[in-house]
Amino acid sequence: MKRAHVVIVGTVVGLAGLLSFNSTAVNLSLGSLSAVTVPSRSTTTTTPTTTTTGVPHSGGSTPPPTTTRVVPTTTTSAAPSVARSATGTATNYSYGVLSVKVTVSGTKITNVSIGSIDDGGNPRSAYIDQSSIPILEQQAMSAQSASIQGVSGASYTTAGFEQSLQSALSKLGL
Repeated sequence: MKRAHVVIVGTVVGLAGLLSFNSTAVNLSLGSLSAVTVPSRSTTTTTPTTTTTGVPHSGGSTPPPTTTRVVPTTTTSAAPSVARSATGTATNYSYGVLSVKVTVSGTKITNVSIGSIDDGGNPRSAYIDQSSIPILEQQAMSAQSASIQGVSGASYTTAGFEQSLQSALSKLGL
C-alpha cells in the first residue's frame, strides 16, 4: 500500500510538471557559404601565320633559298557565364520542413544555402540543423551534385536536404 501511494504521488507530480512546460519557437540562424569565385570559361583559337624570309637576290641564275616559318597566333575570348539560382521544393524531413537554394554559373555550382527552414520550434532539431547544414552545404559544393555523403546523427536532415537540392538542380537543368 505504501508503494502505491508513492507511485500515485510521483505520477501526479510528473504530470503536473509536464503540463506546465511551455515551449517557445526557436529562432534558427544558419550562415551560408560565401560564393565561390569560378573563372569564366574561355576558348583559345590558334591561327597559323606564314612568314617568308629570304636573302635579297643580287642576280645570277639561281635565286637564294627562302625560309617559310609558321607562327601560331593565339586569340582568347571569354564565353559569357550567367549566374542562375533556383530554390528546391520544400521538403518535410520528419522534424520540420526545409528548402535548399542553389546558384550555378554555367554547369558549376557556385553557392548552396538554405532557402527556408522550419523546425517546429524543437530545440534539439534546431541544434542538429545548425550543426549539420553547413557541412551538407560544403559537401554539395565539393560534389557539385546532390550525391552527398550526409552527416552522421542527422539522417533525416540529410535526406530532406538532398531531396530539395536535387529538386533545385533539376529546375536548373543539371
